[in-house]
Amino acid sequence: MTSDLPLAGYAAVQDYLFGLKAGGVKFGVDRMRILSERIGNPERKVPCIHVAGTNGKGSVSAMLESILRCSGQRTGLYTSPHLVRLGERVQVNREILTEEEIVGFVRELQPVAADIARDGGPGDGPTFFEFMTAMAFLQFARRACTFSVIEVGLGGRLDATNVVEPEVSVISSIGMDHCEMLGDTLEAIASEKAGIIKAGRPVVMGRMPPEAEAAIRRIASEKGAPLHSVREEYGEDVEAYPRTNLEGDYQRWNAATATLAARLLPRGLGVAPESISRGLVAVDWPGRWQRIEIGGRLAILDSSHNPEGAAVLDHNLDGLRKEVGRPIVAVVGALGTMRAKALLEVLSRHCRDIHLAVPHQSRASTFEELEALVPAAFQGRLIRSTVEELFPSGSVCTAGGRDDVVVVTGSIYLLGEILGRLEPQRGPGEGRLQDF
Repeated sequence: MTSDLPLAGYAAVQDYLFGLKAGGVKFGVDRMRILSERIGNPERKVPCIHVAGTNGKGSVSAMLESILRCSGQRTGLYTSPHLVRLGERVQVNREILTEEEIVGFVRELQPVAADIARDGGPGDGPTFFEFMTAMAFLQFARRACTFSVIEVGLGGRLDATNVVEPEVSVISSIGMDHCEMLGDTLEAIASEKAGIIKAGRPVVMGRMPPEAEAAIRRIASEKGAPLHSVREEYGEDVEAYPRTNLEGDYQRWNAATATLAARLLPRGLGVAPESISRGLVAVDWPGRWQRIEIGGRLAILDSSHNPEGAAVLDHNLDGLRKEVGRPIVAVVGALGTMRAKALLEVLSRHCRDIHLAVPHQSRASTFEELEALVPAAFQGRLIRSTVEELFPSGSVCTAGGRDDVVVVTGSIYLLGEILGRLEPQRGPGEGRLQDF
């Protein structure tokens, strides 16, 4: 079967995928079920863990992949969005999809998608995210992965990834985010994310607000899914939680969530306690309170991008100020008023300078929108900046002085643009394919 389009190289494939992305987000699993069936249901060939949550689902997914790899498994990891390169979304043993592999998959999937659109009518063809999900399923099956970790894209119940039948479902956290799509209460959002729970399959629940926990417990009970609670297992003292090399109390919570999920996996996978411990201290997941050095200066990259994340950022910044003994210099960009407001309120309490940067995304908050959300009580400097001005090379950051600690926070898309400049070995950034 050949493509209907002249997808002769990676540039043409990028354009094709961008055209799909421009069609927007379409909730529902029916198109994905049809697409999966027509390519042989590859998602059924590799057992998986399915991970949802407002915050922490990426970290929990990375931890579980690390645990499985330390147990001797050949792992698949599907996450979104990517930081720099599109291929980061689909990894086998943490090796990303190459440009050549992406070209091959798109040439294979495009005529299938065209057939689906012709059968169903205009607008019924697979979306960009569904295309990427199909690539992941195919890659994991063809590369003979023995286990995969599948992160939900958005929500859960109507997400394209919800065609899987996981060994374990995981809900890492619930907070107020994507309310226009998922609902405007914690109970409503939890109900959408709990849509990944499958009948009779165990589910792990991270630390939750009471309303969210009640909704998850209700749905698990209705589906006869055994529920395992991090709070019930580990209590409230974070020192009783498993340790990980990812910094911050919230990562200890995520480590506990991953540990419970790993314990529930089928016997025979070799997931012994020592494999769990090794995996948690070996995990690599950039942009989550990640300490790096830029030209001899300490910088921290942290994708706290919503109100729940801002509360964790507040705690971390308080500890960082005590550690370094001075106010912090921040770089921030966000997508949407609710997210930006929470972040700027926190930064105004801890920072001497706040550099505003606008990610190259259509949903990004403008300078004017960000400035209007800075509390009037903020006494520091508010500076309009660009990523190019702030990070002119991989070894230079122009924010603050040479003794200042810089915290880059907010949108994961902003962090991706910065990482692309700091680590040019990653390759050219693919920002226009980042959103969803």
